[in-house]
Amino acid sequence: MKLLKAIIFSFLLAGISPQTHAQFFKKIANHAKEKVKREAERRTERRVDKGIDKTFDKAEGEIDGKNKSGKKNKKTKKKNQSNQTANTQKNTIKKTTANPQPKLVWSRYDFVPGDTVIFEDGPADDEEVGEFPSRWDLKEGNAEIAEVDGNMVIVFPHGGEIVPYLKNSKEDYLPEVYTIEFDAYYQPEDPRRVWISFYDSKNQKRIGQDITFYYYGIRYKDSGSDYKPDKPKGGWRHFAIAVTKDKLKAYMDDQRLVNIPHIGFNPTGVTLEVDGYAADKVFGYIKNFRIAKGGVKYYKRVITDGKIIVNGIKFDVNKATLKPESMGPINRIYRLMKKQPDLKFSVEGHTDSDGDEAFNLKLSKERAKTVMNKLISMGIDKSRLKYTGWGESKPIDNNNTPEGKANNRRVEFVKF
Repeated sequence: MKLLKAIIFSFLLAGISPQTHAQFFKKIANHAKEKVKREAERRTERRVDKGIDKTFDKAEGEIDGKNKSGKKNKKTKKKNQSNQTANTQKNTIKKTTANPQPKLVWSRYDFVPGDTVIFEDGPADDEEVGEFPSRWDLKEGNAEIAEVDGNMVIVFPHGGEIVPYLKNSKEDYLPEVYTIEFDAYYQPEDPRRVWISFYDSKNQKRIGQDITFYYYGIRYKDSGSDYKPDKPKGGWRHFAIAVTKDKLKAYMDDQRLVNIPHIGFNPTGVTLEVDGYAADKVFGYIKNFRIAKGGVKYYKRVITDGKIIVNGIKFDVNKATLKPESMGPINRIYRLMKKQPDLKFSVEGHTDSDGDEAFNLKLSKERAKTVMNKLISMGIDKSRLKYTGWGESKPIDNNNTPEGKANNRRVEFVKF
């Protein structure tokens, strides 16, 4: 109340008209109403989520063999002890043998990233720890650069709302077809939420509905579902959104959890918000954020261009190890080759200009070979595939921006 009186007194001293006073306080009131509405929606979501969690916990308890008093049946207890012994023996065997290569199990993952990157933030290795991320602008709260397990990430110590720092941020910078990807870190049973809004909250008018990402699932309005492979665990989750005109799909790891045929509005920009809930216990980490413009279907590209350019096949840094989310484009290439049995591809790797030129050339060849071998292991005859690498010698974009580098780091499937 004291603050309000101080504001009114300052206006009177400045000689501002009563009409201006009214307009000013109307804006404040509207802003407050919007904040209250959003917070009410989110608190309702939180209460619903807690109810859902309790239901799942109860069901899981029954499955584990608990009776109504919470005690396990003797048979179940004995069986669990036997399973624990077996698991201990398995773990002992694993420790005494070489670590196997991780298996890519995203066999039905159908998300394919857009062709042209229009915003990219890793963040970069040259970002200063403790500083605000240079690729973003702040709407409210707080965000800063941190290093976690040797990787640069964006951390939200007390929650925050940020938007891509773009020259055309006041305009509608999203095409009709585009994709959004990012990785978010969650602790086990983490109550924190991440939101993506389809407008720039600092520079554009609010539009549409937020999409909410949890450690166990995704929600969009009344749609969405949970993804609990076993017991919810902490760690990095890969999230992806695909928008094709009026249609929206959203993915968590290898599962599609949201499929909306008509969203009913035109997205104009992107806002990333991370919850400050329980911020004194848990930090929210974000990395590998990308917005990319979509394009023509794979077969049409082969007919018109004789090749398919894919920048959604991703690898570990300076390695030829495929990341699981790479399976979306690879699955699409596999299905195309199965439908077109006469189609043959030269798998060709490309890098950006960072690092040593000779190393980049070798790396691009190794990555192309990895992709080729993956397709062969899926059932494509090896006579229909070959591979090579070009390193940094054939850029299709500049190497001066994160977006340009991302477009140059690609795999091409060239018809032969």
